[in-house]
Amino acid sequence: MSNNWKIYTKTGDAGETSLIGGSRVAKDNLRIECYGTVDELVSWIGLIRDQEASSHWMSVLIEVQDRLFTIESLLAHDGTDLLNPLPVLHEQDVVFLENQIDIMNEGLADLSSFILSGGHTVVSYCHIARTVCRRAERLVIKLARTDSIDLLNIKYLNRLSDYLFVLSRRISYDQGAVETLWKPRF
Repeated sequence: MSNNWKIYTKTGDAGETSLIGGSRVAKDNLRIECYGTVDELVSWIGLIRDQEASSHWMSVLIEVQDRLFTIESLLAHDGTDLLNPLPVLHEQDVVFLENQIDIMNEGLADLSSFILSGGHTVVSYCHIARTVCRRAERLVIKLARTDSIDLLNIKYLNRLSDYLFVLSRRISYDQGAVETLWKPRF
């Protein structure tokens, strides 16, 4: 990175930012909220990667972060023609998550109840990431009502929240942590 490059541009000081393509929007625009929430998810997944767990699961999370950056790019695009193409998601990215879910599920007990978050720090981080993923999914669904959004983005986020749930269970199992089942009081 050049020493002349500065992180601050001062172009957002009035509460606006640029989308990929050049159009300016308010920083509280739904599109910004969408990719900002996906960016928050990328950060939570980074925190999960910093914990002690299987190197396989951690390498999968690098792949997930890469796909989430792709989603961020797609959400940040204003729809104008670009000189250089943006990265894209593929159906195979969803299939990859499904395959990882199936691998992690091997040996885990069947569930008959919801699980209360906790039991191990990294398990709790997985649950936080899962809930942020669900929020991102809801926001992108909302954006898709008014803007052209590839539905594969929504499908990926939906599957990723499932992945993060199963990852929490797998790590709990691998760490010998207790899974606390929700026992509703009636």
